[in-house]
Amino acid sequence: MSSPECETLSPVLDTLHTGVAIYDAVSGTILDANARLEEILGYTPDQLRELSVAEYTANTYPHTESEFHDRLSAAATGSPQQFMWRAKRADGELIWIQVFISRQRPTADRCVHVEVRDITRHYDTHHRAELFWRVLRHNLRNEAAIIIGCAEQAMNGPESEPSEEVISTIQSRGEKLGNLATSVKQIEHAVTDSQANLARVSAASAVRDVANRIGAEHPDADIRVSKRERMWIDINEAFEYALAHAVENAIVHSNDEAPVVEITVGPSPNTGRTEIRIEDSNSPIPPEEIAALFSPTVTTSTSHGSGIGLFVMRWCVESLGGEVLFESRDSEGNAVCLLLPPKQPPDSVTAD
Repeated sequence: MSSPECETLSPVLDTLHTGVAIYDAVSGTILDANARLEEILGYTPDQLRELSVAEYTANTYPHTESEFHDRLSAAATGSPQQFMWRAKRADGELIWIQVFISRQRPTADRCVHVEVRDITRHYDTHHRAELFWRVLRHNLRNEAAIIIGCAEQAMNGPESEPSEEVISTIQSRGEKLGNLATSVKQIEHAVTDSQANLARVSAASAVRDVANRIGAEHPDADIRVSKRERMWIDINEAFEYALAHAVENAIVHSNDEAPVVEITVGPSPNTGRTEIRIEDSNSPIPPEEIAALFSPTVTTSTSHGSGIGLFVMRWCVESLGGEVLFESRDSEGNAVCLLLPPKQPPDSVTAD
């Protein structure tokens, strides 16, 4: 299927740990690929030749097929390209890849040489370090400063015993520090053991298990779980961490005496992945919380999240090859969507 002016790849390239391909810069199709690219994207050689760029791009990210085509065209005219891309594997798992594009040879105007590296682990490590620095710089420092201030007030106050307000503040801030340490541990566990102890389960059953546990801890809350279609997912403790934070956030940030949390499980209408949608009727999540979540390098002392529950959700879900989306509902409240790669049912299937 190669263009007459394009060279095919040498079989020796199948031994590389880097994905290599020849693209037609006009159509955006893959003309030839080595074995490593097949492993990275999860498609067979014949499938790769038939796919459009959009079919292996995470469509919930700002990356677009036209942008990829523009980069192919630029490289074909002599301007090498280097960029990161959020790719979607054949099994629905999302990964980060580094892409290098250059002209195959001066006389091949349509053909470009593309190198692809899976940098998911490097990306996770880099941004996890940014998150932990943020935690130390903002959350930990702020909570410690409040506790120290209250302690000094208690020691230097005119009363022989500290007020109930001071004691209550020290206690609540101490609990926040404990929760902070737990959240950091959950993120670290999820990322370092992302493929450990995976179990294939019914998504609705897994959601109900977590919802029942959270419901027992918050008996006044009404947690409703509904299933649009049966879906299967691979999960470990990271899934439980993420969903628990999403449901608990919806409960504790509600002003209602009996908070209602609605969880719907089914296929995502836009991506085909397994969607777990958690809806509440609370005030909108502050924009700075979302900005800090996806752009940790631009956080400041006046613009950062009050906690790291959203970070736990994001990193835990991404460790399973999925992603988290946040929406404001048309009526009122928030919708948190956990999107996970859909899996085939196991050999032994039981009813939900």
